[in-house]
Amino acid sequence: MKYTVAIAALLLSACAPAQVASTEAAPAATAEKAASYRTLSGEKPIIIAHRGASGLYPEHTILAYETAIAQGADFIEPDLVMTKDGVLITRHDPYLSDTTNVADHPEFADRKKKRVTPMGEMEDWWVDEFTLAEIKTLKARQQFATRSMELNDQLDIVTFDEVMDVALKAASEGRKVGLHIEAKWPGYYSSVGLDMVDPIIEGMKAKGLAEAGIPVFIQSFEPQFLAAFAAKSDLPTIQNMVGPPYNKLLGLEYDIETMPTTGVGAEKSFILNEDGTTTDFVDRAHARRLLVHVYTVRDDQPLKGYDTAQAELSALIAAGADGIWVDYPDTAVAVRDGN
Repeated sequence: MKYTVAIAALLLSACAPAQVASTEAAPAATAEKAASYRTLSGEKPIIIAHRGASGLYPEHTILAYETAIAQGADFIEPDLVMTKDGVLITRHDPYLSDTTNVADHPEFADRKKKRVTPMGEMEDWWVDEFTLAEIKTLKARQQFATRSMELNDQLDIVTFDEVMDVALKAASEGRKVGLHIEAKWPGYYSSVGLDMVDPIIEGMKAKGLAEAGIPVFIQSFEPQFLAAFAAKSDLPTIQNMVGPPYNKLLGLEYDIETMPTTGVGAEKSFILNEDGTTTDFVDRAHARRLLVHVYTVRDDQPLKGYDTAQAELSALIAAGADGIWVDYPDTAVAVRDGN
């Protein structure tokens, strides 16, 4: 059932407004190009806007999401964490210093605390120490020093509800875009009484995403969360996979031969070798009927062995990736549609 739902989502996201053909040969050429894709569905891979158009604007902001949609992304990706009062907001990390101006708020100086994380001890401002009202007094910042800081401290922190509103607004205007939703550190939140499964499901029901025909994938690095989610929903799930040494630090082992999810979210080094060749990872996953979504291609940070992001994208598409997370959606759409 979930595989069927996933393929339906892929087909829906791949559909574009009909174009008037200038010659009778054009439809045949289009069909031949579509048939050349090595994805599970045979359709072109989906472009997933990683935290929105995060290469251009501070991540997880309305401007970043709306720009990604305007640039042709098939899905936008909200990373979800939870506030002290149980509200889902969009941040990549459970701490705030990298992507907000929290350090400039003297009223929150005493909120900075040390915590032991799987990556070691860290001192920061943690999302679940703040209420939504307090979070809303903060502004977003660009975390990568090599990217534009022009809009720092100008854009709001966004809730999950607000991201869904962006997708629903686009759909009402004839531009249907999906949501590729990642639950961040759900095991930790559950340990402090902030379980994420029901709030995500109920939030989507309240907004009427299914009725609006919005395609949805649910992703996480934590298998336990995905299993708990799958017990309550038929939405397709994606098991994110991190490579060494981080998988060991996080206590995560993967076996695509027995993977119970709809697909995997693989770090690109699972597929791309530094010498420009590709592995058989996608073929092995496809043999198990697993979708393969790959993260993350960045125009300004090409993988070693690849001169440009365009070269990475072309290699991933040739390998049969079903979806690709990108920071610059316009680049990815241009490469994808040109292949």
